[in-house]
Amino acid sequence: MATTAPLLSPQRGRVAHLPRRLPAPPLVFPLHAPARLRPLLRLRGAAPPCGAKFGKFDASDAPAEAEEAEAAADGGVAQAQLAEEDDSCLPSDLEGAIRQSGKASADFVNSGGMRAIAELLIPQLEFLNEEGAQAELWALSKIFLDTLVQETGQKVTAIFPDAGAAALLKYQWTDAQFKCASLSDRKPVGPEDEVAVMIIPDHQMLESVERIASQLSDDPIRPLIMWNPRLVSGDVGVGFNVRNLRRNFLSTFTTVYSMRPLPTGAVFRCYPGKWKVFNDDPSRPNRYLLARELTSRPDATDIERIFGGTDEQSEESPSLMNNVMGVFSSVSRFMRVISK
Repeated sequence: MATTAPLLSPQRGRVAHLPRRLPAPPLVFPLHAPARLRPLLRLRGAAPPCGAKFGKFDASDAPAEAEEAEAAADGGVAQAQLAEEDDSCLPSDLEGAIRQSGKASADFVNSGGMRAIAELLIPQLEFLNEEGAQAELWALSKIFLDTLVQETGQKVTAIFPDAGAAALLKYQWTDAQFKCASLSDRKPVGPEDEVAVMIIPDHQMLESVERIASQLSDDPIRPLIMWNPRLVSGDVGVGFNVRNLRRNFLSTFTTVYSMRPLPTGAVFRCYPGKWKVFNDDPSRPNRYLLARELTSRPDATDIERIFGGTDEQSEESPSLMNNVMGVFSSVSRFMRVISK
């Protein structure tokens, strides 16, 4: 009797260890988002990166940074833990920074604060604020507003620079948990609103900003938050008295969140924490070491002193002006992301 061939060949009989192809997680923004913004968008459901650093904003350097970080980790666990303690408060990407600014603003409001400023002095937002990129900028502002609503549980009104933008966003954001208004509205804040947020008000809108701030100071008193305000202008035509009025008005606000990259470090504040000045960690690329904590915002003299600019140094040592000029080279790593 002839024997039949086995149903499975020797090759088929073994279990093949083939790589599994998992479906790609959905993007936070739709697929039709502009290409220059996609590198900034983090995948929903992806694990947050271990250790925060401003260098993570540059997605093109991610593979090299991963290899460098792995090599540096071999130097010792104690050193890695120290660096983690120093810069663990810093955000890992742009979306994380915006969410962090919303959380800091909410903590300030929940503690009874009335006037707050949340600022991200990074090239991405400056670039997106130019004409033609407003849609991306409003999308990022929605992250801040959603976080604020979620953390406070209060009725929030978002006040945009012009009526056209407010009307368009109100039409597009049908699921928004906040109200959209504009500075040109007769009454942008109603009696039922509990928190008002001004989105990127500039120096040309100062009169409207002061008018709304005055209205919110009346009974009932309600919090006012300015997200990335541009109320300070270096225009030659602006008089000394006008500049004093701006300065006095801004002095009534508390900066609850600030992130400012420097050529060799960063200045950071997240309420209720103190102001922190970071130095680059020479042993770990794109990581930071805490240089000093301050109770108030460091000015140019403070930063120069922290980085050694006012100490007795030779003429070859870099001055503060050289460090300031170095900003143009340091921001190039951020601009590469959104220019592609």
